[in-house]
Amino acid sequence: MTLEQLRIFIAVAEREHVTQAAHELHLTQSAVSAAITALESRYDIKLFDRIGRRIALTDAGRTFLQEARAILIRANDGEAVLSDLADFRRGELAIAASQTIGTYWIPRVIQAFTASYPGIRVTLELGNTEFVAGRLCDGAALIGFVEGPVDDPRLSVDRLFDDELVLVTAPADPWLAIGGDVAERLNAARWVLREKGSGTRFALEQALAHYGLVADDVEVALELPSNETVRTAVEAGAGVTILSRMVVEGALATGTLVHVPLALPGRSFNGLRHRQRYFSQAAAAFVDLARPGPFDSSSGRATG
Repeated sequence: MTLEQLRIFIAVAEREHVTQAAHELHLTQSAVSAAITALESRYDIKLFDRIGRRIALTDAGRTFLQEARAILIRANDGEAVLSDLADFRRGELAIAASQTIGTYWIPRVIQAFTASYPGIRVTLELGNTEFVAGRLCDGAALIGFVEGPVDDPRLSVDRLFDDELVLVTAPADPWLAIGGDVAERLNAARWVLREKGSGTRFALEQALAHYGLVADDVEVALELPSNETVRTAVEAGAGVTILSRMVVEGALATGTLVHVPLALPGRSFNGLRHRQRYFSQAAAAFVDLARPGPFDSSSGRATG
């Protein structure tokens, strides 16, 4: 059994799809299938059920998945130790980030990091806050960056900097002409929301709660899986939403969205790490680069 076989097995098991796993691993489908077949043949055990074009983990496969992840975590930690001993000359740093910080902040941090440490290969996965926490707990990522709350005793949460939330809608939205107090106007709006489990959805729910409203009780026009689809839908007149200023800055500048002044609760962008995993010097250096200060949307830079 090799570490490469374990990586392939985990990728296939998590996706229950050979082609998708091959794409993520940058391998051919035949190479992935051969690795799984080699494992099953060597130990004379069935790890997957093949049902037409679909595959599913067997009971043995689910049990082995836990052990495979644990082995790979230890191997990755060992590699991180060697990378530290080699003074960052080579190694890999796996990062997971929720969509706002992962799309609008972390790419510039990766660029700065790889310029300083070209021997370290950085990989990035994007998902919502729940996804990021899960990737750290599974050992698939060493560092996580999220904008939502995380309450997991296995994870350490490090506040990095604050984010500004804004209420926006299309310039021609008839809702802009509605009168009444703040709560009445918010309750009269049609809302475009992110999916549950995202930090942006949690922030919007907190903002509504601040004005005595419950997200499940307001009129929801659309529930969408990314900040960009939410922003695009609102630009098209689907309703109102609350997003990070990072996400809507360009649309506000071009006039496809308007900012509706509203006092909103603040939120922070946080770094995550697993308390029981070795935290390499490379990981610590990356987090330091991601900790510059509040985002300056006018310049696209961080300020101290």
